[in-house]
Amino acid sequence: MARHTALCTATLIAFLSIPCLANRKLLVFLIDGFRYDYINEAELQNLPGMREIVQLGVKADYLTPEFPSLSFPNYYSLMTVLIRQGKADMAAVYYERNDVEGHHFGPWSKQRKEATKALDETLRNMNMKIKEVGLQNELNVMLFSDHGMTDIFWMEKVIELDKYIKMSDVLNMMDRGPIVSLWPQEGKLNELYSNLKKVKEMSVYKKDEIPDKYHYKGGKFVAPLTLLAQKGWFIAENIQKLPYWANGTDGKKGWQHGWHGYDNELMDMKGFFLAYGPDFRSNYKAPPMRVVDVYNIMCHVAGINPLPNNGTWSQVKLMLNNGVNLSCTAKASVTVLTVLLAWVFF
Repeated sequence: MARHTALCTATLIAFLSIPCLANRKLLVFLIDGFRYDYINEAELQNLPGMREIVQLGVKADYLTPEFPSLSFPNYYSLMTVLIRQGKADMAAVYYERNDVEGHHFGPWSKQRKEATKALDETLRNMNMKIKEVGLQNELNVMLFSDHGMTDIFWMEKVIELDKYIKMSDVLNMMDRGPIVSLWPQEGKLNELYSNLKKVKEMSVYKKDEIPDKYHYKGGKFVAPLTLLAQKGWFIAENIQKLPYWANGTDGKKGWQHGWHGYDNELMDMKGFFLAYGPDFRSNYKAPPMRVVDVYNIMCHVAGINPLPNNGTWSQVKLMLNNGVNLSCTAKASVTVLTVLLAWVFF
């Protein structure tokens, strides 16, 4: 593992050492399923790499994901816009092991903590390498997650839909877990809705009933019925259709112990945000922010004009150094490097 860590760190530094015309280089870490309190004061004592980053830069109280609190809705909106704009000298690293171990064993399991320590070792080595090659005044680094993770309780808290409705009345069912989308057969919407409303452990919404706070019901792919479970509950057709995993036994029989996708205002769904480099303040504690705010920071640090978005600049501008030039240079020469290293890092 140490050899892979050193190799990948060196590879990233080599990419970022290539001269360019942009103001500064940007390295982004997208850490899947990393809950905000994985780096609370107590946890940081055993994470020297992240502790150094906190001291060098900015740490937000937490990062609220967009609804639903799943990976693709949050990462897609951030990264695809930047790539389409094509105006940043940026490398992006995706790491999923925290999410995988959190699902399989739970958010506070030793396996998840080991995944975080492995990540921390890479960050500590990277910090040293940045100083060795003299990039500390040229490179900004941002680390953030798409969502958090909470405990789930198989078999105690499973909502089995086929106990309340006829599954033959459902034309299509998308997903299992905290949030499920249903497309009823013609003429069956109201019957399904009425029967599912009897389940006290979840909320059931017709499309026009979805609360405005989720900024969700206007989407063209939103189903006629959306089911949202209470924290810790899991929605499935039945227990046999739960997403078991291969845990070394014969076939997929392992229980899941953590999940996400619940109401994005639940604290267990909150992610984290760290940043350091010449454009960021040092040892600064930032107030809570939202995933949509990250895009504005990335654009300003990379020196490009942000497209219209729902972020709030006043929420995040205080984390930047007062002396930095925030003018956007959209004419800069561009290299966009998207490096998917989840499988190589560890």
